[in-house]
Amino acid sequence: MTATRARRPLRARRGLAAAGVLAAALVLTGCVPSFLFPQNPERTSTPVDEDVDAALAPFYGQVLSWEDCEDVEGMLCATATAPLDWDDPAAGSVDLALVRQPASGDKLGSLLVNPGGPGGSGFDFVADSIDYAVGEPLQQRYDIVGFDPRGVGRSSAIACLDAAAMDDYLYGLAENPRGTDGWIAEVEQNVGEFGAACAENSGDLLGHVDTVSAARDLDLLRAVLGDEKLNYLGYSYGTFLGATYAGLYPEKVGRLVLDGAIDPAASDFDVTSAQAQGFEQALSAYLEDCLGRDDCPFPASGGVDGALADVRALLDSVDASPLRGSDGRELGADALLTAIIYPLYSPDAWSYLDDLFTSVEQGEADFALALADAYNGRDPDGTYADNSTEAFKAINCLDYPAGSTDPAEMRAQNAELEAAAPIIGTYMGFGALACAGWPDEPTGLREEIHANGADPILVIGTTGDPATPYQWAVSLADQLDSGVLVSYDGEGHTAYNKGSDCVNGVVESYFLDGDVPGSDPNC
Repeated sequence: MTATRARRPLRARRGLAAAGVLAAALVLTGCVPSFLFPQNPERTSTPVDEDVDAALAPFYGQVLSWEDCEDVEGMLCATATAPLDWDDPAAGSVDLALVRQPASGDKLGSLLVNPGGPGGSGFDFVADSIDYAVGEPLQQRYDIVGFDPRGVGRSSAIACLDAAAMDDYLYGLAENPRGTDGWIAEVEQNVGEFGAACAENSGDLLGHVDTVSAARDLDLLRAVLGDEKLNYLGYSYGTFLGATYAGLYPEKVGRLVLDGAIDPAASDFDVTSAQAQGFEQALSAYLEDCLGRDDCPFPASGGVDGALADVRALLDSVDASPLRGSDGRELGADALLTAIIYPLYSPDAWSYLDDLFTSVEQGEADFALALADAYNGRDPDGTYADNSTEAFKAINCLDYPAGSTDPAEMRAQNAELEAAAPIIGTYMGFGALACAGWPDEPTGLREEIHANGADPILVIGTTGDPATPYQWAVSLADQLDSGVLVSYDGEGHTAYNKGSDCVNGVVESYFLDGDVPGSDPNC
């Protein structure tokens, strides 16, 4: 299978993962002193009484049995069961993996956390990096619950390709020039083969990993955890999951924080265009910072515009003549763009771009491949740490209505992308091909969510967020009848628990005391 990828919206990752050369600097740890935990944490969860259809009663009435996690010290693990098809509860079930850190003080309730994606593991997020996921004041008063949504990780999970085939899918190169009819045919064949593998290895689950189904799972988890209303902290894609929940169950919204918001009304192309512009703006911010240093790999004489032109020339160069890594893989423009984008999620990681651009300019591919591997969840031994790539595609292909794959229309859209983001836009184009011929028809609608009747919902937007641009938070807060915008003037993806005392104070006062800002605090 010749692997060629058209760009669908890039997954939004909450934090930088550790892989290969990044391990020492970027690994996140979840070590928590044992004295912070109650001596006798609850080992069962008593579900609340819910008025649901008889067919759903066994699911809503299940009692969770919590056991010490095998590989996570100080936390408890459990598995919940949800209907495979919420419209036909008798058609089978899926497992949902949960991890819980009990509140260390007087408990207010459970706080469910989702790190983003789609395809990100909430279980790993809480188990491996609890202090990064949630601030200590919230850990005192809430049971912090991480969960893997359906299709993801330890839950009933999507499976598609083995490691070698995934390498080919993610890093393989096209035989035809980008954008030509031959290239389009290669992409369509590649996506079709990927989808067929997912259908063969995932079965009926593949058609039931949409966000609406995951939001209904979220309501089930709320009930079996014993909470009358949902308390939820969602990052990035997790904001779309949380907003979808609010739209379905406005009367059951407790305290919801949606950080790094996605606009639920934005089309696939709208998302791609906004992300292309967002990452290009973040790249400009990095270059402006870089050019003020003596060790910057770009000449100061050309300014930011000159450095941006150099980056585009580098992308064009490896697109025409890929570089070969020491393991035999080749670095093309798609993998290089992934390597560039990954450190742009956080200014703390911008220094990796210095080494990236220096090494590629010298004809070396290994460092760029390591960065791309970290984004793609590929370990140094060639295996993949999780199924986030498969889940990302499967969920998106259900959530987004199919776009036109007419070559003329796609080329016109690609011209729009390049005009909006001249450096990277063309390398994020042809996104409609990403789900062409997918085995299951999309079920999602891109439309506004109002959640009429819901309690106040905090929506956080960062002005320099490249993955979920600030205007999406403005839009979502405006759509939600009870939305409250919290703006953070800064760079990077998401804002809570990342150094802003203002944002942290607003979020924690809301979760702990129900305090809602009377106006945007403009942190």
